[in-house]
Amino acid sequence: MRSYSLIAPAKINLYLEIIGNRPDGYHELAMILQSIDLADQIDLHAASTEAIRVYCHHPQVPTDNSNLAYRAAALMAKQFPDAFSNFGGIDITVRKNIPVAAGLAGGSTNAAAVLVGIDLMWNLGLTQSELEELGAQLGSDVPFCIAGGTVIATGRGEKLSPLPSLDHIYIVLAKYRSLEVSTAWAYKTYRQVFGSTYMTNTEDLAARASAVHSAEIVKAIVNKDAVKIANKMHNDLEKVVLPSYSQVLQLRELFASQEGVLGTMMSGSGPSVFAIVESKAQAEIVKQKIREAIPDEDLELFVTQTIGNGIQILN
Repeated sequence: MRSYSLIAPAKINLYLEIIGNRPDGYHELAMILQSIDLADQIDLHAASTEAIRVYCHHPQVPTDNSNLAYRAAALMAKQFPDAFSNFGGIDITVRKNIPVAAGLAGGSTNAAAVLVGIDLMWNLGLTQSELEELGAQLGSDVPFCIAGGTVIATGRGEKLSPLPSLDHIYIVLAKYRSLEVSTAWAYKTYRQVFGSTYMTNTEDLAARASAVHSAEIVKAIVNKDAVKIANKMHNDLEKVVLPSYSQVLQLRELFASQEGVLGTMMSGSGPSVFAIVESKAQAEIVKQKIREAIPDEDLELFVTQTIGNGIQILN
């Protein structure tokens, strides 16, 4: 086919622990990542030139070579020059539904969709592992976004161990459009404040990362126990983001005060905040209550749910 449309789901963090420093300058992490059905659509079309072009209606999304979707296409062109020469350039249209700069892997999932789509367009026949290895060159969240579902992520986030999929756990998600939190700032600040508590021995780092496999939240996921999952959620980055961003703290506290909310947390480095709720009906009620409490049009609110997949092909 000369064109493909793909669905690119967002992700939330159910767990994020910073363990220590890595030799490559990144942090050693232990995370549980979860796909949700809030998603972008990526349309790929073969171009008549050798150019890679990105189109997006969202004013906050760049369309130059800084866009991760562009970089994904450029990586494929570099890795598979014969296919690029044979098939030519690509037009990438990003239909944006995931909030931008939100800690929801919006850019990463777009890049993942481009990798999957170009593999199909160019008849490369790459395995999922090969696509994930390519994705790791673009960003730590890209490998997860390809397969999605429910996963333990260690290393800098690129080492993935699948868990039983969580489906149909309802979530209310909130994010101020104009509010951004730099991921680099969040991790740098955490290192400055809490670096003295980091594990330094390589064996200790590996042991602590592997220990997440037996954590209480993993047991709750295996049992599909939403109440216990919500109770065991954790995000180390809240320790630096919440004191510095009052709007994020306010959202978290407001969610926590709502009837029917089982648990609430910031996703990734923020500033998105989400709440796990009892049902879809309760999610709609909570969403309305938050809107009434904060009638600011800058605040985006979504009702979404957990899903067991990553990139999906529409056609």
